[in-house]
Amino acid sequence: MTAPPLTETSFQEMTNVSRETMARLQTYVRELKRWNRTVNLVSALSLRDVWRRHILDCAQLARLIPPTAKTLVDMGSGAGLPGLILAILLRETDPFRVVLVESHGRKCAFLTALAAKLTLPVDVVNGRLEQIPRFDADVITARALAPLDRLLVHAARFAGPKTQCIFLKGQNVEMELTAATEYWTMSVDLQPSLSDPLGRVVHIQEFHRAE
Repeated sequence: MTAPPLTETSFQEMTNVSRETMARLQTYVRELKRWNRTVNLVSALSLRDVWRRHILDCAQLARLIPPTAKTLVDMGSGAGLPGLILAILLRETDPFRVVLVESHGRKCAFLTALAAKLTLPVDVVNGRLEQIPRFDADVITARALAPLDRLLVHAARFAGPKTQCIFLKGQNVEMELTAATEYWTMSVDLQPSLSDPLGRVVHIQEFHRAE
């Protein structure tokens, strides 16, 4: 049986976000729906339950971000999920900067417009991940981008000795983990998703190439 759509009120009760943060999330949802009419940001069907499918799905990652983190890279950001949502939730954390990497120009236009409208500490980088200059980030995120072994190849470009990865994955996560361990040694904490009974949050606190 399909659960009814998550309401704004229920989301706020579940997450206990401030009224200011909630107002920014509401603006994000309005703009997402408006832009989605002309730019393919998310599936139209998913917007029927936008607060569960997109906002809660991404917001649940905030609790895993270390309090000492100063930089977050969101790989293949698309509609800013999860990177832009995390930038909204962590806006008052200073200093904290989110880098949204996206190859699609029109999606970058959406991300840039929303970051400015919501006064967020965000840099939008229009380009392919393999072409972005290397730098160390404290946290790396991704959602619906690639299998885990490929995600780690991309993440390695932005990984320092203490970098953590937080990836949203679906029901095939165990298969992806098995495949990834052929190429990578990692410390993984697999957590249930708050938004999807079949989903998982993959929290990788250390990873390097298997020898």
